[in-house]
Amino acid sequence: MAATLKMNRGLSLCKNQWTNRHCLALYPAFHQPLLYSSSYRRPGLPPDNTPFWKKTDFSIKNGVTSLKKNLGLLMKEAADHLRGPNGKPLRVDLLEQTSVVWEFRDPEDLQNWVVSSDVEIGGKSQAHLTMGNNNQTALFHGVLNNDVPRDGETKFSGYCTLRSKAPKGAFNRKKCFDWSKFNTLHLRIRGDGRPWMVNIQSETYFSVQWDDLYNYFLYTRGGPYWQDVKIPLSKFFLTSRGRIQDGQYPLWPDKITTLGFTLADRADGPFQLEIDFIGLCKDQAHTEEFAYELYQTQPL
Repeated sequence: MAATLKMNRGLSLCKNQWTNRHCLALYPAFHQPLLYSSSYRRPGLPPDNTPFWKKTDFSIKNGVTSLKKNLGLLMKEAADHLRGPNGKPLRVDLLEQTSVVWEFRDPEDLQNWVVSSDVEIGGKSQAHLTMGNNNQTALFHGVLNNDVPRDGETKFSGYCTLRSKAPKGAFNRKKCFDWSKFNTLHLRIRGDGRPWMVNIQSETYFSVQWDDLYNYFLYTRGGPYWQDVKIPLSKFFLTSRGRIQDGQYPLWPDKITTLGFTLADRADGPFQLEIDFIGLCKDQAHTEEFAYELYQTQPL
């Protein structure tokens, strides 16, 4: 209920229909109860007061399996650290101009992503992530439905999101992607003509920043041809709880935690977005540090 009220309060601040439409497109990207703990509870449902120890498997078999997995990750991290930055020799790391962060060549690659939709708030949209026809791509598809749940509280609905899981080290230690060597996001996609939102989240120091996201619009072409999209990181703008912020600050490329895609274009019907790979590149001709006016306090 609290999350719904926050969403409605943020959307009510929008001044006109254009702003409302785009604010709604921004909000669902960070509503990820499958990834993060959420206090949201659908209206009419009782709260879940089950203690955490009743949801955890404390069996010896599970403990041994988890220990083996984490020790293996710890050994790999140690070997990568001795080899060089990001597990690569120093010479390779310094000369690297492109890098593929996510590619989809095996069904196991889909396990690094989480699908979400307005079903979590009582909506009717459907979203699925499967392998493409040739098992060399990821296919995010489903049906968008803008019918608002009849719970007396929710006012907006109709979104589907795909988001990467935050990287974890051994024993569930927090990790971040370091993209400081690059300045451009490179996507190879095949869409159906719908407009999407690309969302990037970075590590924050304060709890009030947990809902901060950096966004940029992705306009896909319909048809059978692939589309190579290059988006400079300087073009991503800051939002919080679905609202574009007056105070804009550059993205921290060395503290990236997740990347996602949101569809909320208010058009009912089927959709699909096929992804070949998601990578980064360094465009030597792009020298812009930040595309938007920085917030400056006025002197007293």
